[in-house]
Amino acid sequence: MGIYGVALLMAIENVVLPLPSELIMPLGGFAASRGRMSLAGVIIAGTIGSVLGALPLYYLARTVGEEKLKHWVTKHGRWLLLRPGDLEKPKRWFSKHGNFAVVIGQIIPGVRGLISLPAGYAKMNVFLFLLCNFAGTVVWCALLAYLGQQLGVHFQIVHKYLGPAGWIVLAGLLIWGGIVLWKRRKRKRAGVKR
Repeated sequence: MGIYGVALLMAIENVVLPLPSELIMPLGGFAASRGRMSLAGVIIAGTIGSVLGALPLYYLARTVGEEKLKHWVTKHGRWLLLRPGDLEKPKRWFSKHGNFAVVIGQIIPGVRGLISLPAGYAKMNVFLFLLCNFAGTVVWCALLAYLGQQLGVHFQIVHKYLGPAGWIVLAGLLIWGGIVLWKRRKRKRAGVKR
């Protein structure tokens, strides 16, 4: 899907699905190094997709309010790998930094996908929200895409030294992720049985 795929995946990433921008944008940059897309196109598509993808959570928070959203996350958040405590970090950021938290929040993993919620609770002006979101997102997307492009340019060298080790690290990360999810589910079941 090219740059449209980058935009779509970055939009989806903002709806708190386990689809990290740290994977999407470097892969887009890597594809740009192979001539499949331009680096500027990847950055623009990722930024636009991410900014537009932040709007559903912003409007949800603005419309529903904090208490109803927390209640819903308590009951159903596990389907999005989301816990009620996950909503507190972006709220603290927004309380501490105000509108600027939306700019900075776009560069901080774990905050970027959820900073739309406190902005929505506060009924931040939507145009200011989009502008702040854009300012932080373009920096984040450019950095990740550039790193992916550099990986692509130097892929032969990187693969020569990290090829076998990279597969071991990837397998380890997948196993670790599976264990974390399994333990979380096990704790949840134990809490339900009490």
